[in-house]
Amino acid sequence: MLDSKNKRTLILSALLLLVLPLLLQSMGNFWVRIADVALLYVLLALGLNIVVGFAGLLDLGFVAFFAIGAYLYGLMASPHLAETFEWFAQTFPHGLHTPIWFVIPLAALLAGVFGILLGAPTLKLRGDYLAIVTLGFGEIIRVFMNNLDHPVNITNGPKGLGQIDGITVFGIPLSRPLEIGSYELSSVTLYYYLFLFLVVVSVIICHRLELSRIGRAWMAIREDEIAAKAMGINTRNMKLLAFGMGATFGGVSGSMFAAFQGFVSPESFSLMESVMIVAMVVLGGIGHLPGVILGAVLLAALPEVLRWVSGLLDLQAMTGGRLDAAILRQLLIALAMIIIMLMRPRGLWPSPEHGKSLTKSV
Repeated sequence: MLDSKNKRTLILSALLLLVLPLLLQSMGNFWVRIADVALLYVLLALGLNIVVGFAGLLDLGFVAFFAIGAYLYGLMASPHLAETFEWFAQTFPHGLHTPIWFVIPLAALLAGVFGILLGAPTLKLRGDYLAIVTLGFGEIIRVFMNNLDHPVNITNGPKGLGQIDGITVFGIPLSRPLEIGSYELSSVTLYYYLFLFLVVVSVIICHRLELSRIGRAWMAIREDEIAAKAMGINTRNMKLLAFGMGATFGGVSGSMFAAFQGFVSPESFSLMESVMIVAMVVLGGIGHLPGVILGAVLLAALPEVLRWVSGLLDLQAMTGGRLDAAILRQLLIALAMIIIMLMRPRGLWPSPEHGKSLTKSV
């Protein structure tokens, strides 16, 4: 049960999150869009935290599930299939244009199935070998998306899928501004509230999983798989469940990304995206939900904030054109991550239990 202090903190945090897009909107939609993207990365980080943080399985191909969800929504909410296949156009002349409430569970299911398919052949792998296999899986999915435009055009190859429908919630299209009296809520602000709702639901699910028997089994496998197996835990099924559960978050986030952007292409799902998602989990505090959220928000927002700062100060002109602003931005991000990991090796907000034995032994 929450005490009065925690209740006050929770209420104030909720009010701040509800008011935040309204404050950012007054400074420009650019800042609200940063918050939207940060929430999408929070969803991804929460999913990867199930695999890496709870079960201790290093997954470097998590962006593949992000891509699966995005392309599924792109195919089901755009005219691409009707324009490509005549037999499809006879039944659906304008495309499927499937509502989001049908696509979200379908994206979660499809990504979960692919997560289990990834986990099945890697059950006996650990550490670096598991990381290499999952990295290869992520690259295979990206290459498939990049080349499935011939002989049958399914993904439209490197040109990507466009004209993707926005989301409509209870008859309100989020792709258009909403007027409430004399006040106007921009499209990015409406998406913010949808993404915030999904993040809250995801946090509740992750928290309940962490406290459940399944969560305790995952943590036992993380600490010592042999001891966990000796105590009667079915490590095979628990690992597959971790891969599947984590992948569902990636699929849902991918479908939201496609609806938000209105366009998807293979360039959005590179290896660097997977590395950044892993960095969010590790930097924030592996296995600790508040830390994972903090790491995702910082690493998602920091590059865009630095982009704004470099444009404001005109750093490229200050260096006589010798230093590109984009390169400087990546350099500052890398330096910040190195400094944080040196000063806080367990993350910015580590779990009070995780690593306790290591601290005692030192």
